[in-house]
Amino acid sequence: MLRGRATQEGARKPVIPRALTIAGSDSGGGAGIQIDLKVFTLLGVWGMSAVTAITAQNTLGVFGIHNLPASAIAEQIDAVVTDIGVDAVKTGMLSIPEHVRVVVRKVTEYRLGNLVVDPVMVAKGGARLIGDDARAVLRDELLPLATVVTPNIPEAEVLTGMRIAGLDDMREAARKIVALGAHAVLVKGGHMVVPAASGDGEQVVDIFYDGHECIEFSGPKFYTKNTHGTGCSLSAAIAAELAKGRALLDAVRTGRKYIEAAIAGSLSLGGGHGPTNPWSGAREAGSRGRCWA
Repeated sequence: MLRGRATQEGARKPVIPRALTIAGSDSGGGAGIQIDLKVFTLLGVWGMSAVTAITAQNTLGVFGIHNLPASAIAEQIDAVVTDIGVDAVKTGMLSIPEHVRVVVRKVTEYRLGNLVVDPVMVAKGGARLIGDDARAVLRDELLPLATVVTPNIPEAEVLTGMRIAGLDDMREAARKIVALGAHAVLVKGGHMVVPAASGDGEQVVDIFYDGHECIEFSGPKFYTKNTHGTGCSLSAAIAAELAKGRALLDAVRTGRKYIEAAIAGSLSLGGGHGPTNPWSGAREAGSRGRCWA
């Protein structure tokens, strides 16, 4: 029996946190809705999906992209929101303008909060996952609805039109992205290493900015090729924590702990870029694998 609370009709409703991923399908299971749902489950959240595209991919690359009609995306969102309900949403691959606009319309229609926008643009193997016209719509129409945007450095460069070569550039990019209308941004620094504060080795620095304070998160640089799904996993972990009612900055901190451990324990599957390890990530993030039965 699910734990629940009585409604006016006398039925019992679950109190499980609920998160919706609106993204593409990764047949290899390391990114997209497949990894999002794994992250949601391991962090104790009921995961739901609205598939935007079907991709044929594995650790070696993307071999086919088949976009769904925007109407199919709308139907999936309608079905989930009007019945089960949603406490947090994350977006991933939105490759054409129609996909971005249908998400904007549904987020607005249902007043969906806790929106995490992962501006997916290029796959790990280099395949482009979004067109230039869709990028503009994402920047101008979806970002202003976001609770937090999670671009890596190349994505932040596209969103801001500036080159990012150091921490000062990352800070400036963060300010520009919030100026576009986003509530907050986490600019991920995995594509750039800087000397560790101790002077021993190198580190990665992420920049969080919410229009008021700029916070730098630093962590170790892991030299592994098995980083497929890193961005999806981080944004999914943040969305999961927001679904639980966590404050944004706490959700970001937990998401970063999750992804550091997931990369550190990455999995050598396939012959190319293997996936991060969701079990390692969940353990480090403090998930106890809560059972709702």
